Amino acid sequence: MSDLLMSGILLVDKPKGWTSNDVCQFVKQRFRFKKVGHGGTLDPFATGLLVLYLDQATRLSCLSLNDEKIYEGVMCLGRKTSTGDSEGNVISHQEISREIDRIVLQNVFDSFVGLVWQKPPMTSAIKKNGVPLYRLARKGIEVERENRKINIYELNVKNWSAPFISFNARVSKGTYIRVLAEDIAEKLGTKAFLSELRRVASGQFYIDHAISIDRLKMIHSHEELSPFIQKTQSLACNN
Repeated sequence: MSDLLMSGILLVDKPKGWTSNDVCQFVKQRFRFKKVGHGGTLDPFATGLLVLYLDQATRLSCLSLNDEKIYEGVMCLGRKTSTGDSEGNVISHQEISREIDRIVLQNVFDSFVGLVWQKPPMTSAIKKNGVPLYRLARKGIEVERENRKINIYELNVKNWSAPFISFNARVSKGTYIRVLAEDIAEKLGTKAFLSELRRVASGQFYIDHAISIDRLKMIHSHEELSPFIQKTQSLACNN
């Protein structure tokens, strides 16, 4: 099958423990694509929608990079970790009120909706003097980061069962959900880390149309993969 016919977009449901690059390399090597890129990183501990751009379609990666994202998450109150998620070491504890009213919780969540400033975490891929912050963090180095303006479009509490709060978030590009969880906890007078995170949408792409890694492992040819590839003739980046 020609490169032109196989160029397109493949939506993958990334499993926990895989990096975004792991997924790209797996698809590239298994199906012998020349190029595979993604439209927005998911941390190894997170799961969900990873938008892959195959061969000639890699030039359209901006379709996912610039659009809003939708996440489902769970935050654990009362503890702060070194990474802001479940993979880090617990670095501080703080008692929480297990009688927090659901309405009070939602009011705090609502207070973050709109344009807000957020400081990127040291575990991010943002570069400082050409070096990704996460590489500095691994060496125990912390540097100053500039706050960035982000937009929180929707932020809703799904369930509250101490110490866990499950929630939905629809946010602009550049939003760090782990930082958002920490900021919400601070407003509640406590600490928190993100125990679960799943991306369910990225711009016009949804998790319902994604294929799992296990299913990909059962596919052995371009012909079998072709039905899962979205063609890009009608898609274009907005300049």
